[in-house]
Order: sequence, then structure tokens, then C-alpha cells
Amino acid sequence: MGAELLVSRRNEVRLRAQGALEPPGDVYRAMRWTYPGAFALMALEGALFGPEPGAATIAGVVVLAASKLLKCWAMATLGPRWTYRVLVLPGAPLVTGGPYALARHPNYIAVVGELLGMALLVGARLTGPATIVLFSLLLRVRIRVEDGALRSPHCARSSAGT
Repeated sequence: MGAELLVSRRNEVRLRAQGALEPPGDVYRAMRWTYPGAFALMALEGALFGPEPGAATIAGVVVLAASKLLKCWAMATLGPRWTYRVLVLPGAPLVTGGPYALARHPNYIAVVGELLGMALLVGARLTGPATIVLFSLLLRVRIRVEDGALRSPHCARSSAGT
């Protein structure tokens, strides 16, 4: 998360300098606390009540690793346009390569996968599902904001940050 934050901040500064727009209505502020908080809560539950390592632990490692790889692929494909925030660079072509050729929002698929992988890894039977549902609700709002920004006449044929 720390390295991603540094990349996001660097890219955000550059995008804003190039005239990128941030649409209203994003849930970034809530996501900013919910995402790391979810991992912390799951880790705490796992440490206190988690089961002995077994098949679910192995599945968690696999899901978490696959999700990280997907996120890295999405980040590499977006390059300097990847950020935690929804930032739309007017006139920039929509990114349709890499994982974006397979799914409209691969970064968000990866984020939910990271949460699922962590829940399985540590045996977070309560906080895992709860935080996945909460974060998925935030993502629904974010996707509407992002898709709306991409369809706006000011940003036609543009690309959003994530």
C-alpha cells in the first residue's frame, strides 16, 4: 500500500499539472480509510480468532497474489495515469489495452480480490465479508462517478485514474 500511495501521489501531481479534472461525488475520502482499515481489522481478527493454517490459508495466498498481479498489470497499463483518485485527463485516449481489454475496471476487481485473499489468508470470517461488502458499496459509487466523468462532453475519449 505504501509504494502504491507514492506512485499515486506522484502521478496525481503530474496529471493535475496537465489539466486533469476530478469529478464531484467521488468516495475517495471514505475509501482512503476503509481500505487500510479493512486489512487492519482482518489481521486483528485473524490474530485473535483465526483458525490453524489450512486450505483456506493457501487459497488466500493464491487469491491475494493473483489480485496483486492484476493490480500491477492495471497500474503498468495506465502508467502515469494511475492514481487512487478519479482524475480524468481531457482529450487523452481511453485506455483499452492490457487488462482493460478484458474488463472495464480491472483495478477494482483486483482490490476486491486483495480483500478476499486477506480474509481467506487470516481466517477473518466476520470482518472479511463485512469489509468486502462495505468496500464494494463504495466501489459501486466510485464506478458511477468514473464512468460518468468518462462520458462527459468535457472529457470525451478520456481515461480515468484507476
